[in-house]
Amino acid sequence: MRVPLSWLREYVDLPAGATGRDVAERLVRAGLEVETVEQLGGELKGPLVVGEVLSIEELTGFKKPIRHCLVNVGDANGTGEPQEIVCGARNFAVGDKVVVVLPGAVLPGPFPIAARQTYGRTSAGMICSGRELRMSDDHDGIIVLPPEYEPGTDAIELLQLVDEVLDIAVTPDRGYCLSMRGVAREAAAAYGLPLADPALLDVPPANSFGYLVKVNDPTGCDRFVARTVVGVDPNAKSPIWLQRRLQKSGIRPISLTVDITNYVMLEVGQPLHAYDKQRVNGPITVRRAEQGEVLTTLDGVERKLSPEDLLICDSSGPIGLAGVMGGASTEILDPAAGPGTTEVIIEAAHFDPVAIARSAKRHKLPSEASKRFERGVDPEAARAAAQRAVDLLVLIAGGTAEAGVTDIAAPHPVRTITIAADLPDRVAGTAYGRETVTRRLQEVGCSVSGADVLEVTPPTWRPDLTDPYDLAEEVIRLEGYDNVPARMPDVPPGKGLTEAQRINRRIGVALAGTGYVEVNNYPFLGETAWDALGLAADDRRRRTVKLVNPLNDEEPALRTTLLPGLLGALRRNVGRGNTDLAVYETGTVFLPKDELSVAPRPAVDHRPSDAELAELDAALPDQPRRVAVALAGERLPSGWWGKGAQASWADAVQAGRTVARAAGVELTVRAGQLAPWHPGRCAELVVAGTDRVVGHAGELHPRVVKALGLPARTAAMEIDVDLLTADGAERVNGPTVSGFPVATQDVALIVDTAVPAADVESALRTGAGELLEAIRLFDVFTGEQIGEGKKSLAYALRFRAVDRTLTADEATAAREAAVAEAVARTGAVLRGALRVAACPLPVCVLPPVRGRAALPRLGLTVPQPVAYLFTYGSR
Repeated sequence: MRVPLSWLREYVDLPAGATGRDVAERLVRAGLEVETVEQLGGELKGPLVVGEVLSIEELTGFKKPIRHCLVNVGDANGTGEPQEIVCGARNFAVGDKVVVVLPGAVLPGPFPIAARQTYGRTSAGMICSGRELRMSDDHDGIIVLPPEYEPGTDAIELLQLVDEVLDIAVTPDRGYCLSMRGVAREAAAAYGLPLADPALLDVPPANSFGYLVKVNDPTGCDRFVARTVVGVDPNAKSPIWLQRRLQKSGIRPISLTVDITNYVMLEVGQPLHAYDKQRVNGPITVRRAEQGEVLTTLDGVERKLSPEDLLICDSSGPIGLAGVMGGASTEILDPAAGPGTTEVIIEAAHFDPVAIARSAKRHKLPSEASKRFERGVDPEAARAAAQRAVDLLVLIAGGTAEAGVTDIAAPHPVRTITIAADLPDRVAGTAYGRETVTRRLQEVGCSVSGADVLEVTPPTWRPDLTDPYDLAEEVIRLEGYDNVPARMPDVPPGKGLTEAQRINRRIGVALAGTGYVEVNNYPFLGETAWDALGLAADDRRRRTVKLVNPLNDEEPALRTTLLPGLLGALRRNVGRGNTDLAVYETGTVFLPKDELSVAPRPAVDHRPSDAELAELDAALPDQPRRVAVALAGERLPSGWWGKGAQASWADAVQAGRTVARAAGVELTVRAGQLAPWHPGRCAELVVAGTDRVVGHAGELHPRVVKALGLPARTAAMEIDVDLLTADGAERVNGPTVSGFPVATQDVALIVDTAVPAADVESALRTGAGELLEAIRLFDVFTGEQIGEGKKSLAYALRFRAVDRTLTADEATAAREAAVAEAVARTGAVLRGALRVAACPLPVCVLPPVRGRAALPRLGLTVPQPVAYLFTYGSR
C-alpha cells in the first residue's frame, strides 16, 4: 500500500515538522512493515509553470514531425514575452494549457534545462510529459491541463510534484491497512492524535426505490449496497488532485467514473464497481456460476467459469466476477468511442474472502479489489463508500443522485471477547494497567466494558481479532515492542534428543562420511512427477494429500516419496555442469488415511489436552520418515592415476546398507521389481531375519532417466526409516576387536542362476557359526565351464576367535559347515568338487597350504599333467 504523506495529513493532524521517515518509524513501532519512503520531486527545481500555446509552426524536412511553438508563460520568464519552444509531441493544439519548464530549471534525473539551438530554431525550455516529471510512465504525449489555469501558475504546487510516499507491506491479518483510513488510524494511535474518519458520512437509509438486487447466495455475499447517479457528464475529466493521488498510490487514471471508484477504494478500503445502467438488463443477481458459463472480463479475456465462482448477473447472464473484475458488457463507455455513459450504478458489496481468493487464483486474475476482499473488508463501510462515490460523481461530473438506496444485509452476530485486564501485563512481563489496556483497545476501534475482566467487542474492520491473546497483542504493539523488557526465560532441563532424532543424525553422518551431500527439497509435486517416474495408474504412491491453497497450481499435492524432489535436484546440478554427484535427503512423506476427519481448533489460552492432541494427530496424514540417495557420474574420479569408477546400482545398494548399519539394523538384499528402477537391476532391502521390505535400491529405468533428463545409469535408493526401526530401539554395540590372527578361506559355489546371492550368503553365514567375522562376495562367474543356467559365486570367509588363535582344523570345519548349509538350503555344489569329479587327470590332494609354490617346500614331486585340489579353496 502506497501512502502519500500529503494525503495522510488530511485525516491525521501530524506535526508540521514530521517527515516521511519520522512517520515510518512510528508506524514500524506500531507493527506495520514500512519498506521504503520515496521522495517525490526531490531533484526538481523551478521555474515550472502553466503555459498557453499561442501558435504552432510545423517544421518540415526532418525525419520526424517537429513543431515550433510560441507559448505564453505569463511573467514567469521575467519579460512577459511568448517563449519559443521546439516540441515533437502532437497531442496539443493552439489554445491548450500545458506544463512548461524554463531555462535554469532542473527536472528529475537530474536533467538541467537550458536554451539551445535545435532544428534551426531556438528552444528556450520544454513542454513536459508525465514521464519527464516522474508523474507516470506515459510518454506518448505532453500533459494538457484544464483551461481554467492561468499562464504562469506554479505547476510544481498545482501538480503536487513534491511529496513523500510510504510503501507499506500489509500482512494478511492487517487488511484494513490497505486503505488511507486504516493507515491513518494506525498513525493517529502512534502519535496519540484524533482521527478524521473518512467513512463517517451521513448516509440515507435503505428504501424500496433503489435498483432491484437479488442475493441468492447470502453466504458468499452478506452485504450489497447499490446507488444510482443519472445525468453524469460523459466528457467530465478527473481533476488534477484526484489523478495525482491515484498516481502516487500506484494506480493509473482511466476515466472519471473509474477513477472515483478507485479513489474511494484507496480512501475507505471498500472496493467499488460502476455499471453503465443503460447496459444492465433487469435486476442484478448475486449467485454462483453454472456449469459451462463464460464471462468476458474488462481485460477482454473470455473466462470459463467454475461452479465455485461468485457472479454478478443480470437478465442476460454474468456481468461481473464478484470481488475480482467486472464484465465487458456493462463497462463504463469512453466518450471518445461513442456517446459515453450518463447513468451509473455504484456497487459496494461485501463478499466471502475465501470465495474471492479462490476465484482470483483460479483465473490467475489478481486485482486491487480481490487483494482487499481476501484479507477482509469492513462490511459496515459499504454504505459510506457508496455515498462517497455518489457525492464525487455529483460534485465533479454534474450528476444527480437518485433517491433510491438498495442495502441488502445478512444478520451479523456481535463478537464479544472476554479478556482479563492484566493479560497483556502477564504476556509482556510488564505493567500496563487497566486504563492503558482499555485506551489502546479503544484506539483500534474496540468497545470495552468491565473492570478486572473486560468485555471487548472488536470493530467490524478487524476480523482478525478473535481471541484474548489477539487483544493482548494489540495493546503490546501500540505500547511499543521496544518497551517490552528482555529477560531470559526459566527453561527446564531438557531430556536430550529423542531416539528418532539420534537415528536421523547417525544416518546423516554416515551418508556424509561416505561422500554424499545433503539436499532439502520442497514437499510439493504434481501428476507429471508420477508420469516421469513411470508409475502405473493404480500405484499407491499416486494417492496423495492435496493442498487446498497450494503455492503452485501445478504442484498441489504432498509427496509420497522423496525421489521426485531428489532427482530434480540431481537434474538441476547436472544442468549446471556438476556431473559427478552423490546426494541424499532425509524427510517425511505424507500418506493419506482411508478415513478423513476434521482437525479441531484448540484454544490459545491453555495447553491442548491429550485427547485434543490425539484428535489433531488423527486428522493428519501418516508421515513416515524416509531417507533417499541418488548417484550419477563417477564415484571415484579419473586422473593421472588412471581411470575412475562409475557409480552404479551396487553403490545405491551399499548406501542402503550404510543407512541400516547406522540405525543398528542388518539388511538382507534380494532381487526386486518396482518403478522407477530398472526391473533387472532393482534390489529389495529387507530386514535380516524377517520378510519386511523397508526400501529399494538400484539403477533407474532408462525411460525414467530420459524423461527426467538425467545421466545414463543414474542410481537411487530409498528406505523407510520408521519401518527399518519398527522393532524398537536397541543399544548399538561396537564391534569386538580381537588381537588374534584371522583365518581367511575362499569358497566357490555353483548354483542355479535363479538362486539369489543373498540366500547363498545367508546360508553360509548361518552354517559358519560364531567364528565367522565377515563374508564378502568377490566374484560372480558364468560360462560354458560350469554349464548352462548356472553361475559361480565366490566368497571370502574371514574366521577369527576373540580368545585364541584358530587352528587350521577349526577354520576348515567352520568352512565345511558353511558349505554344507549352503548345499542343503540352495542346492549349491562346491566348485572344486565338481571340477575333481569331472577331471580325467590324476588328482593331488594337498594339505592346508596355499598355492602351488608350496610344493617344493613339502618335498613333493608330482607328475605332469595333474589337477590340484587345495583344501583352502581353488586358486
